[in-house]
Amino acid sequence: MNFKPAQLLVVLLATAVPAMAQNVATVNGKAIPAARMEAIVKQATAQGQQDSPQLREAIKRDLIVQEVVLQEAVKSAATLEKIPEVKSQLELARQQVLMEALMYDYAKKNPVSDAEIQQEYDRMKAQAGDKEYHIAHIQTDKEDEAKAIIAKLKAGAKFEELAKQSKDTGSAANGGDLDWVVPSGLPPAFGQAFTALQKGQFTETPVKSDRGFHIIKVDDTRPIKFPTLEEVKGQLGRGLQQRKVQQYQDSLLKKAKIAG
Repeated sequence: MNFKPAQLLVVLLATAVPAMAQNVATVNGKAIPAARMEAIVKQATAQGQQDSPQLREAIKRDLIVQEVVLQEAVKSAATLEKIPEVKSQLELARQQVLMEALMYDYAKKNPVSDAEIQQEYDRMKAQAGDKEYHIAHIQTDKEDEAKAIIAKLKAGAKFEELAKQSKDTGSAANGGDLDWVVPSGLPPAFGQAFTALQKGQFTETPVKSDRGFHIIKVDDTRPIKFPTLEEVKGQLGRGLQQRKVQQYQDSLLKKAKIAG
């Protein structure tokens, strides 16, 4: 199990507090703290792996191998660091760790408040509106093709049958079904086109998008089921924290004197 600089930083930060005295193993007198394993287990499970004795044994083995190799590398550091490729990689790793540490430190000193989360939740709830729509569409490459389909629909043709001609092959076989959506989650022109329609109605003017032209039909509507604040609080907090870090990076970029 190889570690990238950013992953190594996560492990080091997670094991910085000596809260756990228990060790996974001791290699030539050097202890491998259990907290280091827990940090890697947490990272692995976050990526979809299941916490199991087999996973922990594999991580333990990797940590031991890593420690053995590291100790031998340290003994030869004076020689290894003179190799140009090694010197270059060490400098890149150092830079990466320092950058990650700076962002981590900034986030720690500038946490997201409950008030900010509440404000973001209220904004998203207002943007989503109070209604969601079950829609279907037929996509064409040309506006004239869309107008011809609209004419057929007005003459009594079934939407589901004409949808088989749709350029959107993902929905064509299902009558053009796009499932339940909220207008704010779609491109503006697309989302605004069907909000005034009643159940069973379709757009009588082709709707243009970057993919072509569309005829959109509303199959049903219902009050939107917006998640509670508690259900999305963690997700909103992480998103806002990432936004703060990005704004910090942008501020550094604005202050920098860049030539060339």
